[in-house]
Amino acid sequence: MILPGAADVGSGGLVSGAVQAEWVDLLAELEAVKNAITATQARLAVVLDEATRADEARQSIRAERQGRGVPNQVGAALRVSPHAGAGFVSTSRVWVTQMPHTFAALQSGVLSEWRATLLVRETSHLSLEHRALVDEEICGPAHLAELARMGTRRLIARIKELAAQLDVHACVKRNAKAVSERRVSVRPAPDLMVYLTALVPMAQGVQAYAQLKTHAEALKAGGDERGTGQIMADTLIERVTAREPGHADDVPVTINLLVSDQTLLADGNQPAVVVEGAPVGAGVVPAPVARHLAAHAIDTDTAWLRSIYVNPHGRLLATTSTSRFHPQGLAALLRAREQGICATTWCDAPIRHTDHITPHTDGGPTSLDNGQSLCARCNHAKQAPGWSQKTTQLDGLHAVETITPTGHTYVSVAPTPPRPSKTRDATAAPDTNSTGAAPDGSLATGQTGRDLDSTPDRVTAPPWTPAVGMTGPAHDRTPRSRYSIGCHTTTAHGAIAYRPSPPPRRSRPGRARARRRRPDFSWSHPT
Repeated sequence: MILPGAADVGSGGLVSGAVQAEWVDLLAELEAVKNAITATQARLAVVLDEATRADEARQSIRAERQGRGVPNQVGAALRVSPHAGAGFVSTSRVWVTQMPHTFAALQSGVLSEWRATLLVRETSHLSLEHRALVDEEICGPAHLAELARMGTRRLIARIKELAAQLDVHACVKRNAKAVSERRVSVRPAPDLMVYLTALVPMAQGVQAYAQLKTHAEALKAGGDERGTGQIMADTLIERVTAREPGHADDVPVTINLLVSDQTLLADGNQPAVVVEGAPVGAGVVPAPVARHLAAHAIDTDTAWLRSIYVNPHGRLLATTSTSRFHPQGLAALLRAREQGICATTWCDAPIRHTDHITPHTDGGPTSLDNGQSLCARCNHAKQAPGWSQKTTQLDGLHAVETITPTGHTYVSVAPTPPRPSKTRDATAAPDTNSTGAAPDGSLATGQTGRDLDSTPDRVTAPPWTPAVGMTGPAHDRTPRSRYSIGCHTTTAHGAIAYRPSPPPRRSRPGRARARRRRPDFSWSHPT
């Protein structure tokens, strides 16, 4: 990259102080231009929202449903999630319609987008009149020079001071509302860690932290080799999970894992993916860690295996149902295909809904190809007038093409699942005998215990291979599956030991046992 007043970056040549000063001035000018561009984007978002609502009002759409597709359009244009797009639209509406001085400061480059957002957030509990007074007092023409020198924390303190002077009752109500919104949340962190966050009143939070720190310092003084932060974290988990000290890891938990059979059962090095069921969302897990998680879950008796079949290109096999809603097994496949994240482009929200790409009312089938997993916002947005979707493929993977009311097209592609191990040709089947079982008596790929009993002369090995997913049964229930799938590894690593199901319970004499109806769920394998 060529910079003003100097040769190529990294050339090692000397740069004069005047040229460096010119670079600093250029940085400041670019920051002002960036803020002005944000103001222009804000005005465009507001007029787009107003125009969309006016069009939908003429179509007699209810007021609470008008404009629900705008955040998705804005998010796609800004390349952010629909949730971030909704926040930008609502904040921009306040800038343009209620805080003209803040918007003018943003346009001139004096105020950054983040600081302008803080002005909206910290005055959200005030009336329009009081918000306008704070806007003029901080961002008015007479205060722009002071605003340019004010730090962010001092800006927040100044806003709160003015708000308390104008309407103390509103501030008290805001604090009371904040107490009612106390909660505990978890979100992913780098390197297979999570942030376990508790939003509690200040006095309670400070007291809990002080107790943990005092306990950690006491153990540290007694010779504990762990760091203070490590002791505090371990003590927190032990007390919350009611475990003995030193047993923070002995908490049985079911982890839903999408992993190839070679990684799980052999020495494969392809990473696994944490999918639906995990509150922290999806995440990539290295192969050794995936095997450790599976082994730990089996040791604590909290794991069971579910086989998900993929074709040689790595795409999940099709499955259909005549039901209006997606059955439980089909919904699990849809969530596994998207690896726990909403299928909409740029959206990082966890999956909440399974949806028909072509609506069921328009003849769309309840199938894997016509299904997708979405968050609640994206599922509701696509119901707005002017939106349309269709199924397509990109590089052999399932994809969805979305057309917005403005005619823009966005394509979302399903992530590539973990690659399964390669199987031999079905016609050869050198590892199976005439009964279809492996040489050591364990089941071959695609065979079930019922297949061995009912079709003794059948030799089958499907031209697809399993990607094994691990999930867990309901509390106090023995996991059962309509399809009992056996897997095998290479000869070098041996076959998987097969454990037959326990015999069925005998019904009492004289009492007819009612048959439980299973959901309408059938598999259709491509030829």
